[in-house]
Amino acid sequence: MSWIERARQASASASARLVKNDSVIGLGSGKTVAFVIKELAMKMKTEGLKIRVVPTSIQTEILCVESGLRLTNLIEHPRLDLAIDGADQVDLKTLNLLKGAGGALTREKIVACASKKFAVVVDQDKVVTNGLCGRVPVEVVPFGVGYVIKEITRLGGKPALRESGGKLGPVITDNGNYLVDAEFGKVSSPNKLDRNLRLIAGVVETGLFLGLADVVHVGRKSGEVQILKR
Repeated sequence: MSWIERARQASASASARLVKNDSVIGLGSGKTVAFVIKELAMKMKTEGLKIRVVPTSIQTEILCVESGLRLTNLIEHPRLDLAIDGADQVDLKTLNLLKGAGGALTREKIVACASKKFAVVVDQDKVVTNGLCGRVPVEVVPFGVGYVIKEITRLGGKPALRESGGKLGPVITDNGNYLVDAEFGKVSSPNKLDRNLRLIAGVVETGLFLGLADVVHVGRKSGEVQILKR
């Protein structure tokens, strides 16, 4: 196991300790969340933990079912006790997040907003000290993708339709939409950028998760877990 995998596992273990018996939790997507699912499954077997989970992607749903976790949804439980998810970038100063590399950003943001507490699990390479930067994922209704790309360009971004590595054509989200990755360089005003992007007709959601994270567990190369709180 590489140090990154060990760091992810350590951060996942730390977040799993936040899960209380008989709680309903949201689970994001990605490799670190897979470690969280493994930890929760182990707690079910060894400690008798009883929980229900709302997965944010088909991939996470499959992992949860294979691990024996009981599924529920936001219709039955519109308010969750806790959500746990990874991130592509974490701003050390603000705990603002950049997410969406895995394509589940809309469902992940819904679950984060629906939760009383939002915990983020990452390795130390995901933490940035000079603000968020790079490509901002944007989920877009297919019909409007041409217009959205034009408007993102007008905002100063360099948009690119995300294409699948396994087949010809664009990546399709679990919601049946497209993803546009918009390069803005350093995001100096994330709230303004998020607001302007979401005002574009056809944009469903952005990968800017601002003011949502309550706690971030950072797995370090040393094996320790750094805890960041908002």
